[in-house]
Amino acid sequence: MGRVRPSKSKSFSVATTTDLIRNSRSDTYLRSMLKPKYLPCIPTRGTKVPDRPEWLHEIKHDGYRLIVQREGKVVRLWTRNGYDWSERFPLIREAALRNQQDSFVVDGEAVLLGEDGRSDFDGLHSRQYDDEVHFYAFDLLVADGEDMRPLPLSMRKANLARLLARSVDGIHLAPFEVGEIGPDLFRHACLMGLEGIVSKHQDRPYRAGLSPHWVKVTNPKHPAIHRVKDSFS
Repeated sequence: MGRVRPSKSKSFSVATTTDLIRNSRSDTYLRSMLKPKYLPCIPTRGTKVPDRPEWLHEIKHDGYRLIVQREGKVVRLWTRNGYDWSERFPLIREAALRNQQDSFVVDGEAVLLGEDGRSDFDGLHSRQYDDEVHFYAFDLLVADGEDMRPLPLSMRKANLARLLARSVDGIHLAPFEVGEIGPDLFRHACLMGLEGIVSKHQDRPYRAGLSPHWVKVTNPKHPAIHRVKDSFS
């Protein structure tokens, strides 16, 4: 009785399995290389706006949270969940490339403004207007290659203003107010139909993850409230 020779189909199967393993390892390696180095600070949800002088307050735009990272001629747009959206918003990417500094990391919100000047989340989510989306920057993580995160927020804001001193269409400095004005600012934001405000302690460093030093209070009549409820239903 002669020796049983392995069939070609089995040989092909082994080769295919080896290729799949090799490709899987390659994909894992590439994904690890593209993993964002800078993770966002997440505000705690609150019901009362701080009214102390050590807090500052920003209007909450109804958009997508983004971290814009530039290193030389390469710009990455990282979402809150770590996805690379560098090709999604060309206006933001090109604005980052036109900045005089070539090494920085900025935190902010990607926003599509409607005809009334308010953020249009439905239009943003539709993907029909990706080339019209702007970025409102509210924090600076890296400037000229130097880590800004250990600095207090007030100093990071000052450095961010210097970084964006030269106006470039696509990236804008997010305005803010300081001190006891917070509750009044929130009331006016609600009257204007805005999403709400985020209050931040001026003396604290930047920390990734949920932070008690960032407090988000949302307009109870804004559609964002229903989107949050739906995400848990």
